[in-house]
Amino acid sequence: MSLYEKYVLPKFLNCACGSKPVSYQRKKVVPLAEGKVLEIGIGSGLNLPFYDKAKIDEIWGLDPSEELSEMAKQVADEESMEVKFISSGAEDIPLPDNYFDCVLVTYTMCTIPEVQRANQEIRRVLKEDGKMIFCEHGEAPDQNIRKWQNRINPFWGKLAGGCNINRKIPSLIQDSGFDIIEMEEMYLPNTPKIAGYNYWGYAVSK
Repeated sequence: MSLYEKYVLPKFLNCACGSKPVSYQRKKVVPLAEGKVLEIGIGSGLNLPFYDKAKIDEIWGLDPSEELSEMAKQVADEESMEVKFISSGAEDIPLPDNYFDCVLVTYTMCTIPEVQRANQEIRRVLKEDGKMIFCEHGEAPDQNIRKWQNRINPFWGKLAGGCNINRKIPSLIQDSGFDIIEMEEMYLPNTPKIAGYNYWGYAVSK
């Protein structure tokens, strides 16, 4: 791990993913989580203040970054929340089948190296009637924006810890065995369009 990845990147991601437009999106989706919840890519804990604690039985937070998880633990303490942290990628979730009522994924599919494999793991740990709640940025609908996304993506990923700005989020979800039940999409305000096209909603296993 480089010095940039260890010391600079976690603070950069915390700042970028904590912007006002992104935080507003989090406020829309995080309170929908209920029961036993697994958060994929808990990062620095930016979602934790938005949970409806009265609806939560358990929260598990999965992330491969120890540096970001340490930041999330501080937030959990500040919010008086008991979170079970797991240091792992999402492609091999070290948790049992059919355990969670809800899996929350926000601004994470852009970074997971093998997204479909991770989504299949999410299906495995979800109960039969469980939901995957998602809020992600990805490929824009406008051809000119998509062109620039594809041009910039290789350089963007190196700067932003492997983030991809051009992923086809709905297809990645559906091709992994999910049906999208509800989804909204738009460009985030006050955000560069190449990185600001958002998809949010929830999906269930087919």
